Amino acid sequence: MQRRRGYMQFLILVLLLILEGAAIPKFQNDASYFSLGKSVVSEEFFRSHELTEEMVSYMRTSKEPGRAAGLFLLEQNFHSDISFPSLTKQNFQKIEKQWRASPSYSAYMAACEKIWADVRYFPVMFWKEEPDLTVTYEDSWMYERTYGGKRGHEGTDLMASENKRGIFPIVSMTDGTVTSKGWLPKGGWRIGITAPHGGYFYYAHLDSYADVEIGEEIEAGDLIGYMGDSGYGDEGTTGKFPVHLHLGIYLEEPDEEISINPYWILRYVEDSKLFCRKSD
Repeated sequence: MQRRRGYMQFLILVLLLILEGAAIPKFQNDASYFSLGKSVVSEEFFRSHELTEEMVSYMRTSKEPGRAAGLFLLEQNFHSDISFPSLTKQNFQKIEKQWRASPSYSAYMAACEKIWADVRYFPVMFWKEEPDLTVTYEDSWMYERTYGGKRGHEGTDLMASENKRGIFPIVSMTDGTVTSKGWLPKGGWRIGITAPHGGYFYYAHLDSYADVEIGEEIEAGDLIGYMGDSGYGDEGTTGKFPVHLHLGIYLEEPDEEISINPYWILRYVEDSKLFCRKSD
């Protein structure tokens, strides 16, 4: 009798474990399925792209920074009531296993790769002989702008320490193809580069261009122009604002062009700045 009771208790325990194992994945799969829709990359919480310094430091050591950033954003935005687990490869693997259940996961991660996978260098090159020539920037995502109508600021401005056009070299942050070049009333002399994974990197208000043309393949770190104050008017307009670089990052999705906050991308490449000498 006692042996039979023990056997029944064992069967009940096994049954409970099976049920628990089935219930947890189902809950996670359902959560992933309903949270991660096709339109997630168009949402403000994704486009603002808010990370942390700790997360950026982790990404610098990761072989897949885009995937790490994507998982971090999912956890923070869809589960904001819980703290993010320790930043380890093992924890990211556990988190990914949950979110993979969503049919939109692959498309979402492809978008994250477009933003992060090709970024190599800070966009401003500095002079070794003049260490006081620096730039500053802040998270000015969607700050109000009024030229050409009231709108949000779709980028980050890197402000020159010396308000003089033509002295700060601008380099491509990524490998890629030059897909736009020329004058825009709001962007002045600008250049756009499409990176290998499909992200579009937009550099505006240039003073002048390097020897690059539309259709040309370039490498990360190649000179593309010099910082200026062009724009906000007809072709050739300058002096409407201080010298700076406007950096924009876009996802060119099938039905729309989606702007992404570049601030944390710039934080990511803070330790990847290039320097040159006057004789170079």
